[in-house]
Amino acid sequence: MTDQRTDAGAEPRLQAAAPTTRLADLRARFAPVLDRIRDGAVERELASGTPGDRPLPHAEVRALADAGFGRLRVPVDRGGFGVTLVELVHLVADLAAADSNIAHLWRGHFGYTELVLLRPDSASRDEWLDRIVGGAIIGNATSERTGTTLADISTTVTAAGPDDADALRLDGTKYYSTGTLYADWIYLAADRSGERVTFAVPADAPGVTGVDDWDGFGQRLTASGTTVFDGVAVDPGVVSAYRDAPLSHIQAFYQLYLLAVLAGIGQAVVDDAVAFVRPRTRTYIHANAARPGDDPQVLAVIGRLSAGAFTARSLIAAAAGSLDEVVATNEPGAGVDHGLLDAAENAVYQAQVEIGPRVLRAASELFEVGGASAADRGRALDRHWRNARVVASHNPAVYKERLVGEYVLHGRGPVDAWEKYHEVGPTRF
Repeated sequence: MTDQRTDAGAEPRLQAAAPTTRLADLRARFAPVLDRIRDGAVERELASGTPGDRPLPHAEVRALADAGFGRLRVPVDRGGFGVTLVELVHLVADLAAADSNIAHLWRGHFGYTELVLLRPDSASRDEWLDRIVGGAIIGNATSERTGTTLADISTTVTAAGPDDADALRLDGTKYYSTGTLYADWIYLAADRSGERVTFAVPADAPGVTGVDDWDGFGQRLTASGTTVFDGVAVDPGVVSAYRDAPLSHIQAFYQLYLLAVLAGIGQAVVDDAVAFVRPRTRTYIHANAARPGDDPQVLAVIGRLSAGAFTARSLIAAAAGSLDEVVATNEPGAGVDHGLLDAAENAVYQAQVEIGPRVLRAASELFEVGGASAADRGRALDRHWRNARVVASHNPAVYKERLVGEYVLHGRGPVDAWEKYHEVGPTRF
């Protein structure tokens, strides 16, 4: 991951801009773990077919947590690394290039970390920062199949019983609970007397059941399955009303995170194309050179793949820079500059419109560098398209094209839509 050599023995890593010293140091810190993750990615993919009966990369996820990956955004004076969003998306893309499943499953953790950082100073905020620095992983269980949109929630928080008027219980079922089977805590949204509330519960609390039943054709190891809450005890002191949280960059952050995963898949496509072509000696009767690596048409394919990966990496860095500007305006508890947020979220949408199609096209064009042997199941090269297609299906880009047009032509930004939903308290996923 950190190898920047340009000799024939190593494919140079793409950078959208010169990395900061901090970013270079962090890449060196995580390189051994990422190398281990990369080395086992194909084997894990080949064993990932059957929900409920597949080995999940718990050891690899824990190794990242132990190396400090989960505290990247926590301020330095609180024990973290204090990275910017630009630095974070580069590191997430690096991880996704090694294994997009493992990068994706951290999305809920980093989203919740952003929410904690947005809070005013308090004992609760301090407690969460300490947990994150201590290696705790936070998963999400917010999405449901209730109603017609994410604003519809049937999971409830109610009084536990007549013996304790203050005690609460949590009941309901969540789906697409990405990362929760790897987590120590689970962040979720529920309905309390007609009001949307949010909070986190321990993943091992009595009444919490996680099921690895995600049956998608890609991102199979993200543990994006079902989470059931059956009479889970909830401390009333940790429950907060959704409407009380000021509007922030969090919605755009969740989408930007997925784009970083896609950018990493684009890099993995380049890496695998190079690894396939470099030792190859067999070619075609119509080929332009005796060796595929010298064939100008093969070189052109690899060039296009590389340019696409560079473009994706550049776009996530640019969009993340816009969100960094928004975060800099945040006053804990008060929110951010809405005009700046509109522009930044529009930048994320613009990036989404471009990155998804580029990475999907690259994942298919990858097979143009070789013959039928590229389709060997043991290479698992098809995983890149499948994984990219699943990631790109989150909040489809077709809607974002229209929203970008609205912003450019009429000056109507996406923040207005989030404000309307904010009034009724949808989930933040």
